[in-house]
Amino acid sequence: MIKKKFKFPMKIGDKVQVISGFDKNKNGEVVKLFKNNGKILVKGINLKFKHNKPTKENETGEIKQIEAPIHHSNVKIYKN
Repeated sequence: MIKKKFKFPMKIGDKVQVISGFDKNKNGEVVKLFKNNGKILVKGINLKFKHNKPTKENETGEIKQIEAPIHHSNVKIYKN
């Protein structure tokens, strides 16, 4: 089985604008590229909640807000 590597029109550090989805018309900076599945990580876009249970008796659980990857076809390079 041959794995397909995607070609991205953007690179790390570029400013992009989301063109579809919940965060439409928001701007952000590309932080990471996932070449195996065609997704990118954009700073401040597509925020999700991660619930962590306490592991020890005296610890407390926590809710973290993390950025989830978004498909590269849902963004365009932002020119100001």
